[in-house]
Amino acid sequence: MSVPSAPLSSNETMKVLSNLLLSPDVRDPNSSMAMTLRNLSREEFGTLVNLAHSNHVIIRGLTIYREIMLAVHDQARAEWAAPPITSERARIVTGIGFLRRICDAFDEEGLDVTVMKSLDHWPDFGSDIDLYTNAPAQAVCTLMQKQFDAEIAHRSWGDRLACKWNFNIPGLPDPVEVHSGRLGQTGEQLVLASRLPKRARKIEIEGEIFRVPSASDRIMISTLQRMYRHFYFRLCDIVDSATLISSGDLNYEELRSSAQAAGIWEGVATYLVIVSDYVRSCGAVALDLPSFVKKSAHFEGNIVYFQGSFLRVPILPQSAGLYRSQFAGLLRRGDLQSSARLGLLPWLATAAAIGHKITGSDKGIW
Repeated sequence: MSVPSAPLSSNETMKVLSNLLLSPDVRDPNSSMAMTLRNLSREEFGTLVNLAHSNHVIIRGLTIYREIMLAVHDQARAEWAAPPITSERARIVTGIGFLRRICDAFDEEGLDVTVMKSLDHWPDFGSDIDLYTNAPAQAVCTLMQKQFDAEIAHRSWGDRLACKWNFNIPGLPDPVEVHSGRLGQTGEQLVLASRLPKRARKIEIEGEIFRVPSASDRIMISTLQRMYRHFYFRLCDIVDSATLISSGDLNYEELRSSAQAAGIWEGVATYLVIVSDYVRSCGAVALDLPSFVKKSAHFEGNIVYFQGSFLRVPILPQSAGLYRSQFAGLLRRGDLQSSARLGLLPWLATAAAIGHKITGSDKGIW
């Protein structure tokens, strides 16, 4: 009598999802991955879907899953993927429609706008619509309220420092986040922000043309978000960045120069090494990074761990070291305004931690 295997843990399911997206032999119907997927229970598949949603890889992950199940003639399991793909696709169609209208409204008012992060995951889509503009905040708020009857969401201390606004639009389930004139957790990135629209490139999505950050700016924005703010990676960050690196579109010398000017070169190098190491851990060949990138990294991908649906980066001492390096760089260049803003980050983080401990939420702070 066979003993039923123990259900996969969330960590094990994350490894399955990672291999599904990154393993080079994943589509081989005779591979161990195909066997693992064929043995998934309905409950385990539900965990896989939840992780794919949280990590913005639902379309990519489940499309590959479905292809494998069809290849091994498991029609029943292949059909499991249809409802979540259909639901997510409907959300994306709605989001792209609103994004087109919003970008057109900015253009009609003569305001620049660049789509950040949201389209990096294509054919998946971010959990919100994320935009950058050099336009004054008042002009942005007026446009959003007048053209879309948008409601301005409550702004936290962090939002105010970062000069960003969140808007809720009737008919759009996801919020629209607009950064005005600054980037970074405390709005310390002025140079990177100001030149973002000038360096933007155009891409076509669903027959529509959108302006998105250049390859270098895209990596720096991801680094700011993952290495200096959230301290965790979504799986989409790994997949998206690995694809960008493999495309050959990155000019590493230019990236280093730009990142050094922004004071985040060590963070960028560390981000790239983590991506490369994680790709290698899934059985693929490590990404071809220049030696000067590897030498500049503060740590490698072996310190990343899974917790709470994401891949975590330790804050102490690793991420704290990157923060100190960025802060010291701003001081050396005499950028007192940005230094003062960035100097508030530990206090903001402490207030958020205390607030979360007392109330269970850091809303209004972080």
